[in-house]
Amino acid sequence: MLQRIHPHQALALPLWNAQSSRLIEQAALATPQRPSLMQRAGHAAARLTCAMAPHARQAWVLCGPGNNGGDGLEAAHALAQRGLTVWVHWLGNAERCSPDTQRAWQQARQGSLHWLEVHDTPTLSADDVVIDALLGLGQRAQSTTTASPVQQLLHSSYCSPAHSLAIDIPTGLDTDHGIWHPNCRPPDTWAPSSRHTLSLVTLKPGLFTGDGRDACGDIWWETLDCDNALQLHPATAWLNAAPTPTQRPHNSHKGSFGDVLVIGGAPGMTGAAILAASTALHHGAGRTLLHLLDTAPPNICSTLPDVMQTSTSSTHAHLAHATIVCGCGGGTAITPWLAEALTLTPQLVLDADALNTLAHQPALRASLQTRRARGQHTILTPHPLEAARLLGCTTAEVQAQRLLAAQALADQLQSTIILKGSGSIIASPGHTPHINPTGNARLAIGGTGDVLAGLVAARWRPGTDNHSVACQAVWEHGALADQWPSQQALTASALAQAQLTPFQ
Repeated sequence: MLQRIHPHQALALPLWNAQSSRLIEQAALATPQRPSLMQRAGHAAARLTCAMAPHARQAWVLCGPGNNGGDGLEAAHALAQRGLTVWVHWLGNAERCSPDTQRAWQQARQGSLHWLEVHDTPTLSADDVVIDALLGLGQRAQSTTTASPVQQLLHSSYCSPAHSLAIDIPTGLDTDHGIWHPNCRPPDTWAPSSRHTLSLVTLKPGLFTGDGRDACGDIWWETLDCDNALQLHPATAWLNAAPTPTQRPHNSHKGSFGDVLVIGGAPGMTGAAILAASTALHHGAGRTLLHLLDTAPPNICSTLPDVMQTSTSSTHAHLAHATIVCGCGGGTAITPWLAEALTLTPQLVLDADALNTLAHQPALRASLQTRRARGQHTILTPHPLEAARLLGCTTAEVQAQRLLAAQALADQLQSTIILKGSGSIIASPGHTPHINPTGNARLAIGGTGDVLAGLVAARWRPGTDNHSVACQAVWEHGALADQWPSQQALTASALAQAQLTPFQ
């Protein structure tokens, strides 16, 4: 059944990496059906093409040498039968392809398709459609070079104004981590009329993280009646879903929802800690407290009278009881507080300078690693550079394997990790990681990470599962940006106070 994947869907959806997807596809092929899996795939692509480009008169189908190309040949034949003028590039060899692809090629040769050489490019309008069926699940990082026919066809297709449909996954996009392979990245000027991806049998993680969101456009999923095969292999990741709404009991008080204490804001950086505290205040903390590390901290009573600024002695007293947000704008002054919080605090959110301190101080890192065994819980919110420092690698290496990097960090530090970015990853020891579908580029401004840290703390009720808390907070953080009025600038201070309204 064809379904559109919406970022605000109510149910978490399973994702399978390339290895699991291949095994599932093999299991489906082991039980032959009529029509065949390839025929079902081609007809699904043709139906979606007609739905997304109802005024198209032409289709340009780029078919690679493997089964993805066979899916394209089936789609081309089906579109020609529906009356479209269909132009086809096929890079396969009829003597070397699979039996299903060979059958699709023979059928296509008997039809009314127009066959093109590699250097030929049809002239399409914005109403028409380009279908990418070049490599699909079988692609590798080394599949294309600057002189390859695949790369040439890709770059020609990027120049077309027509609608774009990728069958299974856009060619050149890493299936598991959503990063473009060399020589396949579209130019910045690439802007087809609309962009769609039809994921076949399984949903793949790379569609939703890294470059995946920009590459795929609207994502559709068609299981091709392979639901039994899907049950044979567990999901390797989950697509995060909207949290279940909860209502506060009438018979409750401020102590029912816990204290949030933000420690940070060294000289010149007090805004970061104030943003985190403001977010906790406006998103449900029972009491919000703030300890600024500036030696002459500003008095925030006039702007945030509900936030309690604490003294040094009061802060020490709260470390063993409150949910602590540590590090927002903390500078080097955060170090002694971080050491104490790692020892005493039951629920600890670490961001910004707390993460940088951990990366450079092995003793504090060791203290963090033992917290889970002591029944204490920690959520870290690194961006890719901070994650790279903690892992001892480069930012590019983190981005190239976002899921693996987040899980490695979670296992090493025995903590929940929120690896921020397009399609933020939530990873915890013993959990299947989640990829978050909400959010947009408006969040790419200073301060929104501090807002996320405060939102995580506000949602972290005593005794609740930290992985679920992180998933909920990240989803809400992104959804707030998704519902932001188009004519209004998003600022971190406004985001801190914004409230989520139900999506239609």
